[in-house]
Amino acid sequence: MKNLTTAIYSKMTSSTNLYTDIGGRLYKGEAPEGAEFPYVVFFIVSDVPEYPGGKTIEQSLIQFSIFSSASSSTEVETILTDLRALYDDCSLSITSNTLIYFIRENLTTMRDDITTTAGTVGIWHYSQEYNIWTVKN
Repeated sequence: MKNLTTAIYSKMTSSTNLYTDIGGRLYKGEAPEGAEFPYVVFFIVSDVPEYPGGKTIEQSLIQFSIFSSASSSTEVETILTDLRALYDDCSLSITSNTLIYFIRENLTTMRDDITTTAGTVGIWHYSQEYNIWTVKN
């Protein structure tokens, strides 16, 4: 899993549009307390191994959660568009594994209220999931 998440992070940091959209604020697992908006958090939702013909295939579900405090959804939707442009059916260089596919799946959109030191803030929260299959070399 570490090699997969390293490859995902490397792909994001090498992109121009998406990395600029979020000001480089990409976090694995969770954002630090008080993180500036907008930002993206990614994590593994599930990982299921399969062993066909003596090979080890990993089927992983990865979620990218996009957070924006902008008053309209334009910012979060721009970030989502750039995230999809970068990852939809992408190629990915993963140490010790070969990518079979990286396919977009479920999108969930939310509008949340959070409490900060400045008071209650409305947050756009879009969560995009990807199904990823890799085979161990």
